[in-house]
Amino acid sequence: MFSGIIAGMTWAIETVVLGIALAMSPFCSTEQAIFLAPFVSTFLHDACSAIFATIYNGVRGNLKNVWKAFKTKSGKWVVLAAVIGGPIGMTGYVLAVNYMGASIGAVASAIFPAIGSVLAFIFLKEKMKWHQWVFLVITLLGVYGLSYSPDLKIENFFLGVLGALMCAFGWGIEAVILAKCLTDPEVTDEYALQIRQTTSALVYGIIILPVLGGWKFTAELFTGGTGWLLPTIALAGAFATISYLFYYKAISKIGASKAMALNVTYTAWAIVFTVVILRDLSVLTPATIICAIIVLVCGIFAAADIKEIFKKNKA
Repeated sequence: MFSGIIAGMTWAIETVVLGIALAMSPFCSTEQAIFLAPFVSTFLHDACSAIFATIYNGVRGNLKNVWKAFKTKSGKWVVLAAVIGGPIGMTGYVLAVNYMGASIGAVASAIFPAIGSVLAFIFLKEKMKWHQWVFLVITLLGVYGLSYSPDLKIENFFLGVLGALMCAFGWGIEAVILAKCLTDPEVTDEYALQIRQTTSALVYGIIILPVLGGWKFTAELFTGGTGWLLPTIALAGAFATISYLFYYKAISKIGASKAMALNVTYTAWAIVFTVVILRDLSVLTPATIICAIIVLVCGIFAAADIKEIFKKNKA
């Protein structure tokens, strides 16, 4: 549970830092730049994360083991999970936000733990008690409350719904596949992370960016004049690497359902770090404070077995 909470906290920092990068001039200078920004930033973000994971495993002398893990059946499944959760899930999120507004994107982000938990119950036989399901639903309502926007502008309903489903199922399926793969002793959370981030970066670089015509714009970011943009994205990638390490550890220790419930608390932690890092007190409205408390408390209770906690306390 501690790993899951740390995963949520560090992903919140990553979210704030990446938001700073997306607000910089190269990403908001033209309409094309605004359209390409989510895809280009995700590619650079995952590429940096893959490099950090490689350095991490290299320092620990595990690069040979990563290659061995990749060649296993479980390693191939990690690659599939990376494609489903990374390019497919993230592309779906971008489509949902682009065609139906940020609040619908928030819904997609909010329901993926519920979908993942149902899939984990069906395929992994992970069991959650009735009160954990209740707390999970309350947590997801809190996430929606944090991200809700009344300015709902539907430009294309079909593509918006398609994107939301891609996002929710993509992220949920990824967690379930990873939970199964991490039961293989040859595929540890550190190895899975490097395989996942490398695969995601390659798919973005080889398939998605060329299809969208984004390589020219990406290359221009390296020619100078972008200031702190690339270092900021790299910093976000570093926090993402830490977050994934703890998230994968949580999945391997307590299962996909409970790990997702803890990980989604990043939406509440993001409020905290927005105030701490950006000094933005405007986010501290009564609604966001209440929703943030709901997400943090109920997210932890959704992952915890209350009866077991009380038994231990009595003992």
